Amino acid sequence: MHWPFDKAFRRSGPSTPDWPNVMAELAGRARHPALKDFYERGAVAGDTPIESVPLAALDFETTGLDPNRHSIVSVGIVPFDIGRIRCRGSAYWVVQPRRELSQKSVTIHHITHDEIAAAPDIGEIVEELLAAMAGRVIVVHYRLIERRFFDRMMINRFGEGLLFPVIDTMSVEARMQPLSRPGVLGRLFGRRPVSLRLADCRARYHLPTYAPHHALTDALATAELLQAQVAHHYSTDTPVRALWC
Repeated sequence: MHWPFDKAFRRSGPSTPDWPNVMAELAGRARHPALKDFYERGAVAGDTPIESVPLAALDFETTGLDPNRHSIVSVGIVPFDIGRIRCRGSAYWVVQPRRELSQKSVTIHHITHDEIAAAPDIGEIVEELLAAMAGRVIVVHYRLIERRFFDRMMINRFGEGLLFPVIDTMSVEARMQPLSRPGVLGRLFGRRPVSLRLADCRARYHLPTYAPHHALTDALATAELLQAQVAHHYSTDTPVRALWC
């Protein structure tokens, strides 16, 4: 994977980056006006209590799992904070992938060739998407999808990658489930790994079941999951640096 700003990222430390400084440094380098505006909106300080952090849940549906070979086909974003989800500010786009849909991906996300035929290229909606993300900490379930695909898309369209602070609900859940990766001894005793799929994580908090693989529904589901995780495992004054990466 290519991280165009990995040098700045490494300086801040990969586990708990100093995101305000990283964003300020990236703002000084960005050339695309929308990207520069996004970085200039910055990030909250790492010691900000999670209850005071503006958040946005983001989800991509893609044609596959490899950002170098596959494309984004839909985007959902839901603004929220730890006490309230603002559905009125949500947004959803179907976008045209640069590679043809496979029957397997159509079966998963149910976005058809007819739907994408009239859809815009994601480059046409990226300014609106970055504006919706600006100033917020992004919340995803399995950060490698959204970070890698977004970074690759920006490089392909604009010649510049993208970095942004993320809270990964899958990683948060993994910390709370010590058996999510049983060791050799555990496997010898027949222990199975605890599922970290979005639906299974939600079920542990008795959240309702939603139909999967719709970008807007999955973004909403991720927002609700983080609220439940904080309510069960953290306090509302937990500094955001304990959760983001």
